[in-house]
Amino acid sequence: MIRIMDTAQVLEMLRKRAGGEGDDSLREQVAAIIEQVRAGGDDALCSITGRLDGCVLAPDDLKVGEEELEEAVKKADPNFLRALRKARDNIREYHEKQKINSWFDCGREGVLLGQMVRPLERVGIYVPGGKASYPSSVLMNAIPAIVAGVSEIAMTTPPGKDGSVNIHTLAAAYEAGVKEVYRVGGAQAVAALAFGTDRIKRVDKITGPGNRYVTMAKRLVYGAVDIDMLAGPSEILVVADSSANPVYVAADLLSQAEHDEMAAVVLITPDRTLALAVVEEVSRQIKLLERSAIAVRSVSDYGAIVITENIEEALELANSIAPEHLELAVSDPFAWLGMVKAAGAVFLGHYSPEPVGDYVAGPNHVLPTGGTARFFSPLGVDQFVRRTSVISYTRKALEREAPGIIKLAEVEGLGAHSRSVEVRMRQNIPRPTATKFDKGDEVGAKRIDIIQDIDCEIDRPVKAGQDQLQDLSSLPEFPERSPGDFPAPKGNRTEGGCAGD
Repeated sequence: MIRIMDTAQVLEMLRKRAGGEGDDSLREQVAAIIEQVRAGGDDALCSITGRLDGCVLAPDDLKVGEEELEEAVKKADPNFLRALRKARDNIREYHEKQKINSWFDCGREGVLLGQMVRPLERVGIYVPGGKASYPSSVLMNAIPAIVAGVSEIAMTTPPGKDGSVNIHTLAAAYEAGVKEVYRVGGAQAVAALAFGTDRIKRVDKITGPGNRYVTMAKRLVYGAVDIDMLAGPSEILVVADSSANPVYVAADLLSQAEHDEMAAVVLITPDRTLALAVVEEVSRQIKLLERSAIAVRSVSDYGAIVITENIEEALELANSIAPEHLELAVSDPFAWLGMVKAAGAVFLGHYSPEPVGDYVAGPNHVLPTGGTARFFSPLGVDQFVRRTSVISYTRKALEREAPGIIKLAEVEGLGAHSRSVEVRMRQNIPRPTATKFDKGDEVGAKRIDIIQDIDCEIDRPVKAGQDQLQDLSSLPEFPERSPGDFPAPKGNRTEGGCAGD
């Protein structure tokens, strides 16, 4: 059932698997759904949900009431709630370590540079339904947003035919702190989050995995809103040596195969005996699964075992695949960790199976798929914040940099750029007698204090000595300049462009 392939064959198999998102027919279907929602709002949402999900809803039914969220917690199995809360706490603890502060640097005389970090105002999280319920995905999407300081979180998830939402999904939303939940899924939910309706306010960013329709919808709305990534079907790659237990390896491969018919499961090993044992174990264990039909299709279409010369070659192939989940089922996994260049998450050793990361470890399980771990990272706190550059120059500092600014603007043919500097150099602008920041024209301690009033979670300026932070009101006035000190730039500056404009 799971085939032994060579390197070229497995790479070609994965290449063909990743090609599905370019389907023109899929793009047209999803684009039509998005346009219907943009034009028809809540009525269109309900109509599409009835047609595609078999669920009859009125616009007033879209939002899940707080009573329904609370009722879900009451109905949920106490053991489930206990496990959910433990996972929630672990996920929060891990993501708290990802927080970054604003920072400011006045290392150059008269110059303050910095970066303000601000949370996004409103985000939408998509939680899959359909073939299974995913309360863990609620936690993984909501908690980093909450840790980042996002004030509004809207969650969408597909309803059942009777309009109900899985109680485990709702309980997870309640426990995570999400109070705004809508019973709508698919491409239509993505469209509603991206463009807004009367009842669903548009968001700044959409996160969370979904089926191919959801992924295509995220692709098409990107630009109107931000997205986390274009997540595809699940995948796992296990690099194993002779110390690996074939029973464990087969079980780990099947843990992803049961997700989706397009899930990819790959073993790379230099041990042929292990490879053959895993083939037998996969065939034996797959018959025991409740979702065996899905797993059989996944393993048959996108399952592979590659036998390499050694572990080095195995890891080189793993890096070229850049899998969502990478397990190092080897005797000394830490010795090989440094060779890993591209993977969504790495699981080290025989007792760190992939489901540990899916549920309780703490790192996010929303991970890049389809080889995009080469340039995408797991979902985290940094994806729910904006960074704003801060720049403050004194007159003395601008004078020092003016010739260079003017020259660069001249080369790029941008006359107004240089002129904005030149007009300041040609005039002796009187120093204000009082400002909101400080008495002088330099970067002083009071300016930093006011910035800290704006953002209490900032780092103190680096490289700033006491001589730079004292009250500098006694500094000499900016010297008088004549036009001759800054000759007019030559050449035509009316054409050209600047990518930063």
